[in-house]
Amino acid sequence: MSDQGDSVTVEIFGHAYKIKGDADPGYMEVIARYVDGKMREVSKGTPVGSLAKIAILAALNIADELHKEQTEKHRIKQDVETATRRMRQKLEEIGS
Repeated sequence: MSDQGDSVTVEIFGHAYKIKGDADPGYMEVIARYVDGKMREVSKGTPVGSLAKIAILAALNIADELHKEQTEKHRIKQDVETATRRMRQKLEEIGS
């Protein structure tokens, strides 16, 4: 992260981490709680044991969520562009 900005100490899966960044400390705490929740969710569903394995599985779950959101965002953007083209064509037809 950046050398500038605010820092905040957060707890993730029972460990304290000092996080420094340009984002609002409250936002960084929200993100840390989200990661903590994902790690706890993974640890309950799978007896993986090590912290590293739990963190990797949580990261994979978060990456999956992100990928799905990005795919959906792209689909919505294409739908909006298609609808906009159709409306322009209709307006051109009306104006002609």
